[in-house]
Amino acid sequence: MSHPYDSLTPDCVVDCLESIGFVCDLRLLALNSYENRVYQVGIEEAQPIVMKFYRHGRWTDAQILEEHSFAEELVDHEISVVAPMRVNDKTLHHAYGQRFSVFERRGGYPPELDNPDHLYRLGQTLGRIHRIGRAKPFLHRRDISSKRMATESRMFLEEQAVPRELLNAYSTLAKDCEQTAASLLSTMTKRDMQRVHGDCHTGNILWRDDTPHFVDLDDCVSGPAIQDIWMFLSGDRFQQERQLSEFVSGYEEFHEFDPRQLAWIEALRTLRIMHHAFWLASRWDDPAFPRAFPWFGQARFWSDHILELREQLGVMQEPTLRLL
Repeated sequence: MSHPYDSLTPDCVVDCLESIGFVCDLRLLALNSYENRVYQVGIEEAQPIVMKFYRHGRWTDAQILEEHSFAEELVDHEISVVAPMRVNDKTLHHAYGQRFSVFERRGGYPPELDNPDHLYRLGQTLGRIHRIGRAKPFLHRRDISSKRMATESRMFLEEQAVPRELLNAYSTLAKDCEQTAASLLSTMTKRDMQRVHGDCHTGNILWRDDTPHFVDLDDCVSGPAIQDIWMFLSGDRFQQERQLSEFVSGYEEFHEFDPRQLAWIEALRTLRIMHHAFWLASRWDDPAFPRAFPWFGQARFWSDHILELREQLGVMQEPTLRLL
């Protein structure tokens, strides 16, 4: 079976780049990305750049351009976000059947979440990002939604992925998880929704010169601010509360933190877990996925996934984290 990325050969990458005026020195390095295809590309007599080729059918042009506009808005406010370069006054380009953007190459390493100074600085930067994100809404990007991320994910997996012998155990538990998550999120109102990064984990942050540089807004959505915060929390309950308090002390220098949203953390984590399994199953026709995730689809994966959901159902019923 052919796949849209089959036509994205090295020659095609070079042709796309040269179609917007760059001269490539033919050095190509594929970077770690599955949803899109991302390459570091050498430029004659200049620094290499990064090219991102967008997955066919995932986003509309309007959704991609809204992501780009948000990134540029953050840069205009002197927030360290890696935004797409404007070339010929465009950030999104079309050539040879591909849609792509180009970015400056940035270096760095992931933040250390056990370092209080890093958490404090992350809090400061996200407080600034969320202050800008709250200024106006997205018009085209998706919302955080238990229906989309839990219910629709479960229904797809029941039909196309879960082994028959584990289907009843998965379905029963997944329904309990989605109902519990939806109940916890029922207090979330339209006023709580704002522009957020959406995929704010350490792999999307480059730490350099004592500054966090945020990259890859590809999953930016309308959602609660806590969506960009909970992925920085790990360890036991006391450790998470200490991390949260350090983070919020930096965050509140620039933006008010709403403690109501602490009650949504485990529900949002549940949505991400359920949607991640859907994401893997729905991309299985892309040859990159079986190579990168060979364990997916095996009975052991589904047994472990069911166990993870069972543990998550229990955690959602525990008391909310506190600010120390």
